[in-house]
Amino acid sequence: MSLQSVILKARGTHTASVIFIHGLGDSGHGWAPVAQQLARTQPHVKFILPHAPEQPVTLNGGFRMPSWYDIKSLDRIASNEDEAGMNTSMMKINELIKAEIDAGIPANRIVLGGFSQGGAMTLYVGLQSEYRFAGLAVLSGYLPVRDRIMKRATDASKSVPVFEAHGTADEVVLYQYGEMTSNVLKESGYNVEFRSYERMGHSTCEDELLHLQMFLKKRIPEKTE
Repeated sequence: MSLQSVILKARGTHTASVIFIHGLGDSGHGWAPVAQQLARTQPHVKFILPHAPEQPVTLNGGFRMPSWYDIKSLDRIASNEDEAGMNTSMMKINELIKAEIDAGIPANRIVLGGFSQGGAMTLYVGLQSEYRFAGLAVLSGYLPVRDRIMKRATDASKSVPVFEAHGTADEVVLYQYGEMTSNVLKESGYNVEFRSYERMGHSTCEDELLHLQMFLKKRIPEKTE
């Protein structure tokens, strides 16, 4: 089943797209105000905010909630990860990407991004993709299945710039996970812009959104021809 999404159509000529993946328990609606804010200065960009399917989450006592894959614990976030769930979500996200490409937006005009669990999915999809995206944006996220995914990282992904942002006071996805992710990617040859925000928890802030906006403008600028 294809993912349902919140769509913010480009206000001008559509020449670029951003696919932004929400975190655990959220929906595309949760990030619509941020997308609307970013869209004000980027009329050529279409924003696609998919909704995760509801499924049982071990961390939530097995109750169903919007989730891209099961999370068993936040104490050891890199252990016993639900790679099968990640693969299922990756296939659905790849359908969204292919739909944009089929509609005439090349991969190098598409930015894939996400928050928290959505940031992990951004890396999971982006590092294994044969497409050369315009960029990957990871907010308060982490690198899932770290050892295995780096072995599967494609040559195409090595040329894709990564914007990573994390709050130093993040109580959910600890800052050390964001820092570790940046270091692993840099050691593997990726071009990573890592931004940290003092006293910011598992959320976002105006400075972070400003830096994200700058990244988008650099990676998918408005075409003047």
